[in-house]
Amino acid sequence: MVKLANLFVCQSCGASFGKWAGRCESCGGWNSLVEETVDTGPSSTRPKAPSKSSRGVAFHDLQSAEPPLPRMQTAIAEFDRVCGGGVVPGSALLIGGDPGIGKSTLLLQAAAALAKSGAKVAYVSGEEAIDQIRSRARRLGLADTDVMLATETALGPILDALKREKPDFVVIDSIQTLWSDALAAAPRHGQPGARLRAGADPLCQKTRLCHRAGRSCHQGWTDCRATGDRTYGR
Repeated sequence: MVKLANLFVCQSCGASFGKWAGRCESCGGWNSLVEETVDTGPSSTRPKAPSKSSRGVAFHDLQSAEPPLPRMQTAIAEFDRVCGGGVVPGSALLIGGDPGIGKSTLLLQAAAALAKSGAKVAYVSGEEAIDQIRSRARRLGLADTDVMLATETALGPILDALKREKPDFVVIDSIQTLWSDALAAAPRHGQPGARLRAGADPLCQKTRLCHRAGRSCHQGWTDCRATGDRTYGR
């Protein structure tokens, strides 16, 4: 059951408070608290609380007996360089920038390159129709690549589809268009901080969990890339 509450959330650090203040007590930022309506009740997109029998946080050594997983290289030299030599399995990366700067084009090129190398790739768009993405792919000479396309903004169906298809690489374009029942506001209508967190948190958590499982049984996607306009919400 959805239980809504009004909180004042710092747009710099994400800390939330029951009342407004001119200065965030967590990070010290001034005039950064914005009132947001959030769901404080149970939600399918929210991580479950640990059971009483949980063993708590486990620490590990820097050294590991397991060899590191090979990075996924896109053959786009600068993109791979920025990623430290290729895409790290189990990672999530936000590609930000001004509107129209080429974020969608870059990620479509990266997705197509990984698909050509044999990876299973999914591209989910919340802003463009399938035909628009196909048109861009034809213009870039990528129309023959095996990239799964979908248009959706509801986070729940997206997570269900990714669980079903189990891709190796996922593009979400853009994270700002995602909608979750954990929020009362519609996509692109106020509350940018809460909406970004509601969309990104479940995706990042699922990426990490599936990466751990994927070492042995590949139960889900291992990498996620999302785009976001730099000027959005200002």
